Amino acid sequence: MTNSIGIRRAERTDMAACAGILNRWIDATAWMPRVHEHADVERYYAETVFAERTVFLAEEDGEIAGFLSLSDDRHVTALYIDERHRGAGIGARLIDTAKAMSPDELSLWTFENNRDAQRFYEHQGFKAVRRTDGDNEEQLPDILYRWRGREVRA
Repeated sequence: MTNSIGIRRAERTDMAACAGILNRWIDATAWMPRVHEHADVERYYAETVFAERTVFLAEEDGEIAGFLSLSDDRHVTALYIDERHRGAGIGARLIDTAKAMSPDELSLWTFENNRDAQRFYEHQGFKAVRRTDGDNEEQLPDILYRWRGREVRA
């Protein structure tokens, strides 16, 4: 199934679809509070995420199935796969794309309640390096993960 998935850089016109994937995840996740209205998320993705980060999309038959956002400091700021595309290896392909862009190191945060994400990231070679009691706008405990690729020599 993943053979028909293409990975490409996002364009500004793709940001509404990315925001839609995130909004649907928030709406479907019982423990996740909604701190921004749907339209605010869409505006943020179009105006800020696209302008300040590199966004990669996974597409299947012209439909955006998932996306990953990577900041200049090698931090994955978002990785979301639309529900009907989960389990097809799309997240791993997007993480591999981020690793290729930043072969030395990547970091990311995930919520403590998001056990599926923790298992996924650990399977991708990430290690938990820090925890908080909710030092984020959702006020939920979270975990900082780091992946180290090539040996970094001092």
